Amino acid sequence: MSSVINVFDLDFPWQTQDSFLFCVFHKDDFPKGNGKSGPKASLAGRNIGQDFNSLDGWNMYHGDTVPGFPAHPHRGFETITVVNEGVVDHADSLNAAGRYGGGDTQWMTAGKGVQHSEMFPLVNEEQDNPMVLFQIWINLPAKNKMVAPHFAMFWTKDIPVVECADVKGKVNTVKIIAGEFNGYHSPSPPPKSWANDPENGVWVWNIKMPSHAQFTLPASGAGLNRVLYFYKGQAATVEKTPIKSQQGVQLISDADVILHSADEACEFLLLQGRPINEPIARYGPFVMNTEQEIQQAFSDYRKNQFGGWPWPSHAPVHFDAKGRFAKHADGTLEEPDF
Repeated sequence: MSSVINVFDLDFPWQTQDSFLFCVFHKDDFPKGNGKSGPKASLAGRNIGQDFNSLDGWNMYHGDTVPGFPAHPHRGFETITVVNEGVVDHADSLNAAGRYGGGDTQWMTAGKGVQHSEMFPLVNEEQDNPMVLFQIWINLPAKNKMVAPHFAMFWTKDIPVVECADVKGKVNTVKIIAGEFNGYHSPSPPPKSWANDPENGVWVWNIKMPSHAQFTLPASGAGLNRVLYFYKGQAATVEKTPIKSQQGVQLISDADVILHSADEACEFLLLQGRPINEPIARYGPFVMNTEQEIQQAFSDYRKNQFGGWPWPSHAPVHFDAKGRFAKHADGTLEEPDF
């Protein structure tokens, strides 16, 4: 019996399964910075405010002078922002802030409601500013949808990257953003996250394979939703099923799965988790269980904007940052570069 349930072409955003809600892969070959965190390039021909067409290999997204996503609200779920390359500046309605990138991950529990911005400052003025980023949304169960907002930083030094050689000595790597592999465990997800309970089997892995390599994705618990996204490379096989880049594979969760890369190195994102199995009502940035709760979310947002916006701009950039940092709502400061 094959471990492969289904193979599908990836849309934008990528198709996900409960307990995940949304996943986007951002790859932008941003040019040199202009000294003000924007691109040293003309913005002519771009649909500023809604720039998603990858003109010249990069996007401004919703930014007008700096690429990124200015202030926007969330309620009822969590965002996991995995930055393999590039820089993200975070600011939110709780007066928390941060700059992270180059392998870091931010895990934010929106809970009862938060506004945040995610800007992509082009900090390098003498060289290009490549960006490689995953934006993943994972649902919260009904009992936790209205918890207090919270974010955690997983700095790159704290995220295990496990090397494992195949029978030919080819070395694969597994970056463990959530879950465990070969005795290595990810940093702890936020306390109210569905991923915080090991029984829910949430794995978020970034798997990289050199050409002509073999990797065994180990069995996990039964009854989990497990999807492998093939986003970089030319061709691969999953068990005996051939797949090509920009395809996803739905897998049985309680069986080993053997992957083979072809003539090029391959990279995959794995999302796995036990389904929450609750009704989902969603509209834009709000994910609840009923339509009435969605209407309440809009009403609450109109009433107080989830705490307002304490920043002078809806697209703040931390120009004075000396390096990566995270300032939490309670004033706690993390500075991993110092």
